[in-house]
Amino acid sequence: MNFFRGVMGGQAPGPQPSGAETIQRLCDRVASSTLLDDRRDAVRALKSLSKKYRVEVGSQAMDHLINILQTDRSDSEILGYALDTLYNIICNDEEEEQDLVAPIPASGKHKNVSMADENAQKQADDLGAQFTDRFIQDPEHVTLLLALLEEFDFHVRWPGVKLLTALLKNQGVQVQGIILVSPMGVSRLMDLLADSREVIRNDGLLLLQQLTKSNAAIQKIVAFENAFERLLDIITEEGSSDGGIVVEDCLLLLLNLLKNNSSNQNFFKEGSYIQRMKPWFEVGDDNSGWSAQKVTNLHLMLQLVRVMVSPVNSPGATASCQKAMYQCGLLQQLCTILMATGVPADILTETINTVAEVIRGSQVNQDYFSSVNAPSNPPRPAIVVLLMSMVNERQPFVLRCAVLYCFQCFLYKNKKGQGEIVATLLPSTIDANSISAGQLLCGGLFSADSLSNWCAAVALAHALQDNLTQKEQLLRVQLATSLGKPPVSLLQQCTNILSQGDKIVRRGSNVQTRVGLLILLCTWTSNCPIAVTHFLHNQENVPFLTAQISENLGEDERLVQGLCALLLGICIYYNDNSLENYTKEKLKQLIEKRIGKENFVEKLGFITKHELYSRAAQKPQPIFPSPEQMLFDHEFTKLVKELEGMITKAVHKSSEEEKKEEEVKKTLEQHDNIVTQYKELIREQDAQIQELKEQVSSASSQNEQMQVTITQQLSQIQQHKDQYNILKLKLGKENQSQGDGSQVNGLQTEELTQLRKEVEELRKEYTLLQTQLSGKDELINTLKAEGSVGGSDNTELLKELEALRSQVQSQIAEIDCMKTERQELLRRAEAGASNPVPDGDGWSDTAKIAELESRLAAQTTETERLKEEAKMSSESRVEMEQQHASATSTAAILQTENAKLQTDLQESKKEQDDLLMLLADQDHKILTLKKRLKDLGETVDDEDDLDARDQTDDDDEEEYYEDED
Repeated sequence: MNFFRGVMGGQAPGPQPSGAETIQRLCDRVASSTLLDDRRDAVRALKSLSKKYRVEVGSQAMDHLINILQTDRSDSEILGYALDTLYNIICNDEEEEQDLVAPIPASGKHKNVSMADENAQKQADDLGAQFTDRFIQDPEHVTLLLALLEEFDFHVRWPGVKLLTALLKNQGVQVQGIILVSPMGVSRLMDLLADSREVIRNDGLLLLQQLTKSNAAIQKIVAFENAFERLLDIITEEGSSDGGIVVEDCLLLLLNLLKNNSSNQNFFKEGSYIQRMKPWFEVGDDNSGWSAQKVTNLHLMLQLVRVMVSPVNSPGATASCQKAMYQCGLLQQLCTILMATGVPADILTETINTVAEVIRGSQVNQDYFSSVNAPSNPPRPAIVVLLMSMVNERQPFVLRCAVLYCFQCFLYKNKKGQGEIVATLLPSTIDANSISAGQLLCGGLFSADSLSNWCAAVALAHALQDNLTQKEQLLRVQLATSLGKPPVSLLQQCTNILSQGDKIVRRGSNVQTRVGLLILLCTWTSNCPIAVTHFLHNQENVPFLTAQISENLGEDERLVQGLCALLLGICIYYNDNSLENYTKEKLKQLIEKRIGKENFVEKLGFITKHELYSRAAQKPQPIFPSPEQMLFDHEFTKLVKELEGMITKAVHKSSEEEKKEEEVKKTLEQHDNIVTQYKELIREQDAQIQELKEQVSSASSQNEQMQVTITQQLSQIQQHKDQYNILKLKLGKENQSQGDGSQVNGLQTEELTQLRKEVEELRKEYTLLQTQLSGKDELINTLKAEGSVGGSDNTELLKELEALRSQVQSQIAEIDCMKTERQELLRRAEAGASNPVPDGDGWSDTAKIAELESRLAAQTTETERLKEEAKMSSESRVEMEQQHASATSTAAILQTENAKLQTDLQESKKEQDDLLMLLADQDHKILTLKKRLKDLGETVDDEDDLDARDQTDDDDEEEYYEDED
């Protein structure tokens, strides 16, 4: 106990041991003690010494501490001490390394203090990296640490989280690899976010931040472990943008998971998490007094939105995210912040950049942005308000860059927006009572501030990008330079300012102004022969360009020379030879005489060799450390890359080569026209085929419907037949029961109704017969009159007429009799219904009714039978036609096969004839050989002898088998 008393604070008599000796004794105690309490006390002592004697504890006690983690899993207290000790050894936090820094005298300079701090921190980082390498040398140690994180005890889990975070900070890649291959390694760490203790949850966020850095595989696993849902829930619980440092940690982790990870971005979008970002950007009317933490949180939230719609993402993924942001109202919320008052400048700048990327290349979002108005009186479009900030030199530089980027994104692949901007400059659309975007751009283009000149020139160039119509429209713009002087075109004014150069006093760099104007002119004249003609029409432009290119100027002017060479090359390449003095050939001769082709190409190459060119070519967003370095635009770098090789070839080509190229171009154009015609024809045919397919599909569907209808009708007919048969059977049974004497004259109400109907039908038949009879009487009278004139020749006809009359009279009598009987039956039936008395005549009435009904049924049956026979005959006719068609096709096939068989038969007959001839040949040869053998004295058996011998052998075999049986 004296030993521990000396370590823990008690003073033992005699000389005191050094720190290294004390640590060695404690390590021996940890390794050799059998009692858990002794080992626990020793580890507690090592923990207390680990910060002051970091090197000694790390080098001597690390193995013993790891062994404690492996063997003493049942005691959470000793595990906590061991984990804290390892954390103190490996961690490189500055606050915990203050004891390593030697005290500086009060008279020492601040420079010495900072150098001492830097050296101490560097030494601590190296030390932590060395101990981390030693710890992870065996991957099982990291696996052991992951297993300990499953312990719920606070004194084990919290130091375990801190230790693993320190390991990831020192050697992130190696530790990430071990965790990645460890079973359920990442899942165990994700459980930290669900811990109810905020300290562990918050440190778990820091751990996951280190774990997901630059490792796409781990990022995907974390995302699919429901990380997005948990993190967004934490952000909401902590108060969103008004939350504290925990919200910042969650946002940093979300940025790690989504940045440059297309899989996670798609998962985030498909999970409808973009919609949950909208409440983050709800700001009130009073935006004054934002805390620093809120500014940081909102800044990270805006960065998170930008990650989802970054131009470096795939176009399809970016477009779908932009669509989702518009549909859920996120873009509208960002525009609200954009137009709000009291928003901090850095948040406003980042919001402008975010809105820029949300609308970039999305026509729907660009149209919405063009409709946004600022809350002013009168209301002004948001684009105009932003451009006012861009050309205002008192605004911060980063804000002006953000506005330019937003304007560029608004015009990116937006021909409608380009037309609207150019239209504000045309004479017919200028409104003197309001400020337009075109007026602001012209004001910035000709102001005394070089940065405003550059920004306005580049913005106007984006209004012309890849839009030939607007390039031609902009040639119509006229500017009033001063009172009493005629207006000049915008193109002419730009070239005038360019030629004046250093004569105009400006705030900033004159080089920046000229570079901006040259960017505008190169964009304007590229792929626009009319603009080239307007530019060459001014006699001073070409001499100015050749003079600029041929001079030997300083480093700052080299870029201007390169851009002048590019502009002159564009005038050659896109020249339509409409001006006699400045045709392609004459301009090339001028370059060869005044500049030299090699010198021209060298000056042209200065553009791409400039250090700021490669920086601007990387990203669309203009990011520059200072205004003086703002010289290149991203879209312009792509134009230079496209034109440089083409201009170089055009300058070196001779007139003959150009003529050949023109001929080739014409031929290609003709081929293109032919191909276009064929394409249109193919499109028309495709459309016709599609229509026919639709018609066939419609007919097929209708046929299917008709088939279904026919099937249903057939089933209904069958049902009716079944019902009819059932009713017939029931009627037969009722008649039989009536015959047995169960009912004599008790007719029911339904039968009376049926009888009334039949009487009515008989009356109608009687009327019809009366009509027919009167017609026949008239016919007879006519015939009689004709007969009296005709004489004896009509005697036979009169006899036939009299016979017909007698038949008609008998039919009338029969009808009257039937009518009388029917009336009598009806009367009896009514009397029987009112007073049912048995009567002997009832049986005869019933018999007559039955006879009438049987006759009616027979006629109905005969009619149905005839209908069925007609239907069956039509169906059989159709079937016979089909069979005939099938038989015809079968006959054709059989005829073809018969012809083929006849051919095969002829060939086989021919082959048989050949074989017979060969056999006859062989027989002749055999007979000849036998004859020669006989002549030579050899014994030769004839075929008859051989056959007889074979027959004898067969008989002997049969006798042998019979004996055996």
